[in-house]
Amino acid sequence: MFTLAHLSDPHVPPLPRPRIGELMNKRLLGYLSWQHRRKGIHRADMLDRLTADLKSKQPDHVVVTGDLVNISLPGEFETAADWLRRLGTPDRVTVVPGNHDAYVAMPFSRSWHHWASYMSSEATGEAGGNPGREPTGFGDFPLVRRRGPVAVVGTSSALPTGPGMATGKLGASQVGELERQLSLLGREGLFRVVLVHHPPLGETTKHRKRLLDSAEFCAALGQAGAELVLHGHDHRFLEAEIDGANGPVPVFGVPSASARPYSDKPGAHYFLHEVEKTAAGWSLTVRAQGLHPEDGRFVERFTRTIELERPGPDGKS
Repeated sequence: MFTLAHLSDPHVPPLPRPRIGELMNKRLLGYLSWQHRRKGIHRADMLDRLTADLKSKQPDHVVVTGDLVNISLPGEFETAADWLRRLGTPDRVTVVPGNHDAYVAMPFSRSWHHWASYMSSEATGEAGGNPGREPTGFGDFPLVRRRGPVAVVGTSSALPTGPGMATGKLGASQVGELERQLSLLGREGLFRVVLVHHPPLGETTKHRKRLLDSAEFCAALGQAGAELVLHGHDHRFLEAEIDGANGPVPVFGVPSASARPYSDKPGAHYFLHEVEKTAAGWSLTVRAQGLHPEDGRFVERFTRTIELERPGPDGKS
């Protein structure tokens, strides 16, 4: 059995003190939101407890689906890199960015560069584009990492947007490469896990926060197939399906990793996805680990087991 841990939207606190010039853009609204609301929601102690509990489970690999920072201040990227090092080494942790990680336009060298080793492709052969090298810019996606029976395929839907907007987009080139990589990895018989920050089904999120090319994303899976899609962004549980080339593809969204319960959001959680090969295809068991409302421990909140039938190369299960 292979265990993949999934967390998202840590919004690593605290927020560094910005210079006045750094707030002369969209960041000003985000900074005011942080001071008046969000700093009481995203708490360092909550993230530390979740990180410790996740590590105690000793998963085979960990994936983080974006929003490591809050308003893309230069110092935030360094703080988030420090947290990533506590979470695990780059060979054990994979990161894709979210919209807060592209809150405003920033040079790569002062932003995602700090996490480049967590976003590198380590594929060999034809699949994996940029094998064995760290990203050198914002366009180096999708990434591909093989870990035992699992192939982690990471995408970037992060791009700067106007005030009040939190949309995402992969773009035609990335969607086309995603389809190509999934097809190649499917021929290898791997359990393909696709990472994307924004929910890939448009009807599950607000219009101003949607994935602009969700239809194209789903069409790529319809052509190439996959076994699992993981995302964040909405800070709540989301469970859905996408029609894949060789059967339904489960989709799971996880709440924020640092949040106390607020509004209709459940507070800090992470998922453990247990993958096993079966005669018919794959068995996937999803365990949601979340904060106990009374004593603050992380406990198993619910479990799902999904049997994925996948035909072999001869068309038979």
